Amino acid sequence: MTERVFGRARLLPWSGPEGKPCYVLGDGAGYVSLIADNVESVQLGMAVELLDHAADMLDDRQVTSAQLRYVVARMAEALRDVHRIAESRGDRLAAPSAGPEG
Repeated sequence: MTERVFGRARLLPWSGPEGKPCYVLGDGAGYVSLIADNVESVQLGMAVELLDHAADMLDDRQVTSAQLRYVVARMAEALRDVHRIAESRGDRLAAPSAGPEG
């Protein structure tokens, strides 16, 4: 029988029912991990585009307060996504604690 190694749990860039975090176990090369990589890439790209849009809006004196509230709400969503990505990647970079002998 072949022993299967699952590696560490990875926080996924989406939530489950009721907003609960979702995780996948594996070596990072499976289908769900690849989908998660693609979702993270899209989320990061959207955050950059939103920042550019917000900068343009701040330079425009004719932008309404409703428009600014809308973009701030989208920025809060993007920041939550980026924070989740950073948390997930940080967890994967963290080395397991080693004893005094390394």
